Amino acid sequence: MSSVNKNELEKFEKISHSWWNKDGEFGILHRINPIRLNYIIEKIKSHYNDISDLEILDVGCGGGLIATNLAIQGFKVTAIDALQSNIDTALAYATENNIKVNYLKSTIEELENDKQYDVVICLEVIEHVENVQEFMLNLVKRIKPKGMAIISTINRTKKAYLLGIIAAEYILGWVPKNTHDYSKFLKPSEIYEMLADTNVEIEELKGLVYNLAKDEWHLSDDDIDVNYFMCILV
Repeated sequence: MSSVNKNELEKFEKISHSWWNKDGEFGILHRINPIRLNYIIEKIKSHYNDISDLEILDVGCGGGLIATNLAIQGFKVTAIDALQSNIDTALAYATENNIKVNYLKSTIEELENDKQYDVVICLEVIEHVENVQEFMLNLVKRIKPKGMAIISTINRTKKAYLLGIIAAEYILGWVPKNTHDYSKFLKPSEIYEMLADTNVEIEELKGLVYNLAKDEWHLSDDDIDVNYFMCILV
């Protein structure tokens, strides 16, 4: 069962050249990238005593914003995306900057062999895929025993609609209009339900919150009404 939504691919195909333009369509990801990266590394270090030889799979890597920075930190990174143009952009940046990442054009269900990884990353992806439960089940199958996954997505709340769509797309212009479909936002409880028959544990939920007065982003233990991280343990 395919996780690919052709309409979503077409949207991202049009802007796939812009991944590394901090003032372009992905500018907001550049702004939150340091917070995302710090959170991921913090969770990895708290879970593993030795991080020197860990293998990471980045699912839906886009232009490589996270994969690149994890590789710079010394991790062995494989990064996949359904769009060849995204992979081309990511590869070009990695080559130009002498950064080693194993980039592959693939969906999670098409990924060859049964290789598992110490850490699976999937950021701002699941709200853009089809057959979400199947996607999530395929994702957790790629986690090694005693491994972990970190995903991030957008909650389906009125607040998320107002901030994640109305404000972000139509008022502030952080992302192109029609980037998001409110009906595809996911409540944490829905992800719990999708994974109920697996052996995974939801270890943590953490909100990513924008402070308008300070024009800055921060993590929150309490506010998961809009953007949130979910840490999954096997």
